[in-house]
Amino acid sequence: MKCLIFDIWSDYGHFRKFYTTSSPLTFSIPPRTTICGIVAAIIGLDREEYLKYFTKEEANIAVKINAPINKTRISYNLINTKTAKMYSKIKDRTQVTFELLKNPSYRIYISHKDEIIYNKIKKQLQTGKNHYTVSMGLSQLIAEFNFLGEEELELKENDGEFEYINTALAFNEEIDVEFENGKEYFKDTMPNEMDEDRVVTEYSKVLFERNGYPIKCKCNYFIGNEGDKIVFL
Repeated sequence: MKCLIFDIWSDYGHFRKFYTTSSPLTFSIPPRTTICGIVAAIIGLDREEYLKYFTKEEANIAVKINAPINKTRISYNLINTKTAKMYSKIKDRTQVTFELLKNPSYRIYISHKDEIIYNKIKKQLQTGKNHYTVSMGLSQLIAEFNFLGEEELELKENDGEFEYINTALAFNEEIDVEFENGKEYFKDTMPNEMDEDRVVTEYSKVLFERNGYPIKCKCNYFIGNEGDKIVFL
């Protein structure tokens, strides 16, 4: 399996948790659905259609934490854009405190069964170009990205031995994890796939280490040319 690898980072990020309302909280890593949107923005797929090209059957996506997860809170003055005719005269504002990621940085691994789409992603990453503006969750949180290369991945079946996995892990109780001292583990339930109507069709429990350290566990994984052990979400 061929896989494209790129880093993405920004000053701030926000991947809104679906169960928060008045004070939005953020996931620590971008959900698979968000990464699909980021890649779609890079290659220019429309918001209304890109999801049908990034089903789990078509696209494999993994994410690695490059920098420790740090969060802060910033208050936004929100306005009702439907009734606001002249922005300079707006008096009605609602102040909402957002939880934001500070200096988030991730490594994205992506492969695609459709050769045309795969080559388009590769071309855009190689040239450093994007069709739409790439953001880290919210439109005002502009992100940068850098292409690292292409690797040939090989599937390794678990033989009962503990292995260090470098990416966030789709976690269930059947996976045997060795929790090591000095590491900070977190588990979150995240949207993993949406249909074309933007309705979530699958949620997944994801396990990650806050500082980006590898997770020691027993599971099947893919290994690349550089030795990174990858589990797709």
